[in-house]
Amino acid sequence: MPVSDWDQNAVWIFHGEDARFASAVFTTEADALSWAARHRVSGIVTEYPVGNGCYDIAVERGSFTPSKPHHGSASHVAAFSPGWTRHVHLVDGLPNHGG
Repeated sequence: MPVSDWDQNAVWIFHGEDARFASAVFTTEADALSWAARHRVSGIVTEYPVGNGCYDIAVERGSFTPSKPHHGSASHVAAFSPGWTRHVHLVDGLPNHGG
């Protein structure tokens, strides 16, 4: 279930292909996609919840169940991906539905 279906406090974050850090944050998907198209960037725009970490939300929602000793460790939580949120892969600023 996308974040927006249950929590209106979400932002859209752009993370460029091969980039170490995210480079843009938007309040709407439309604004993120417009910016990406204007700059012809490649990467991914992902919806993130505001106010709690993706790991905690996934465990709370039941979309992730810790089952290994390292689950919940600092390194695991820091690298946890919000695979259950909406995201759009972009190539040259345009949605890449095959990616």
